[in-house]
Amino acid sequence: MPRILSRLRASSLLLGAALAIFQLSAVAELSIEITGAGANRIPVAIADFGGDAGLSRALTSVVRGDLERSGLFRLIDTGSVAMNESTPPVFSDWKNRGADAISAGSLGRSADGRQEARFRLYDINKQIPLAGAAFVTSAPMLRAAGHRIADVIYEKLIGEPGVFATRIAYVVRSGAARYELFVADADGQNEQVALRSREPIISPVWSPDGARIAYVSFENKKPVVYVHSLASGQRNVVANFKGSNSAPAWSPDGRRLAVVLSKDGGSQIFMVNADGSGVQRVSYGSGINTEPAFSPDGESLYFTSDRGGSPQIYRSSLGGGDAQRVTFEGSYNVTPRISPDGKSLAFITRRDGAFRLAVMDLASRQVQVLTDSHKDESPSFAPNGRMILIATELGGRGVLSAVSIDGRIKQRLTISAGDVREPAWGPYIK
Repeated sequence: MPRILSRLRASSLLLGAALAIFQLSAVAELSIEITGAGANRIPVAIADFGGDAGLSRALTSVVRGDLERSGLFRLIDTGSVAMNESTPPVFSDWKNRGADAISAGSLGRSADGRQEARFRLYDINKQIPLAGAAFVTSAPMLRAAGHRIADVIYEKLIGEPGVFATRIAYVVRSGAARYELFVADADGQNEQVALRSREPIISPVWSPDGARIAYVSFENKKPVVYVHSLASGQRNVVANFKGSNSAPAWSPDGRRLAVVLSKDGGSQIFMVNADGSGVQRVSYGSGINTEPAFSPDGESLYFTSDRGGSPQIYRSSLGGGDAQRVTFEGSYNVTPRISPDGKSLAFITRRDGAFRLAVMDLASRQVQVLTDSHKDESPSFAPNGRMILIATELGGRGVLSAVSIDGRIKQRLTISAGDVREPAWGPYIK
């Protein structure tokens, strides 16, 4: 039985440098395999950064890797051409090489002794600079500077914010009883442990400011909802009532969470302040009501309910009124997640006996199944809405997969030793 189904039934029974305080674990490093690409990739050249050979090469590698993994760019070979941001390129040469844009930069020392990464992006056809920036950082944080540079290039060429500088969270199970909650860069690198436990950890979800993660831990031999500060490592219990406490979801303002409690019998959705106070029930009726997700404006909740006889997705206004059914195709649709712009609904649907990721256009109600796998679960949107991160299975082992909202671009994120589940894509860090 897929875990998403068993979890639904069980619920009725039951910033930057601050991350250095976590313990590193190379065992859980994610590796990414690209299995698809966009229909029209933009040809772009990323020249080697000038400066210290080793550090500059590493910085260049991060920028190139980010753009290539997105599936939206075709990297033009720059060979051994030396360039920096202060000297415009020979536009005709790069046009002959097939590039539409080129980035050049350098890495040097700032006035305070730290590293300064500078770059400029040029439009080859118009022969004009498109963007430029400088990031002052330390050597250990060069990867973060590379992600920021890639985000600038992405936004200028694609027209929407990039997500390379964001982070993801996920849970790794290794051995019979070892669970670890990890936080990593969006490319799976720089992974760090937020929590270790001998009992399951499930349902991590980021606060809107990226400073905290709420999750469910079974360390007290029952599901309890915690809020965990990434900077300090401090944890606070948000929901530890009689029975099951599960499925936390942050409100867009970060002040409250929706949680699923069985303290009154059955599984119902409650609101609770981030400090655990102010518990208020918001769902009623018979059957299971679980897996809440806020709309981007914070005025509605999408959730899973079997009130109609089979698990389906419903929407309810927090201002009152009856819940409205959203999904109608098929007899099993669960785990609603709303895109950041509020226009699309990602969820898990059962088709031909397999559990797959689907996305609905909320205006037209058209549904597209994005995967051909068998045990997808836990969808999570990237903050720009372009990709959806999910957990799935490959060879009987849990892996992560990222799929573009149109289904064209696919990535697979695996760990050499361990079963990886429960992904959550973090927000933009301001």
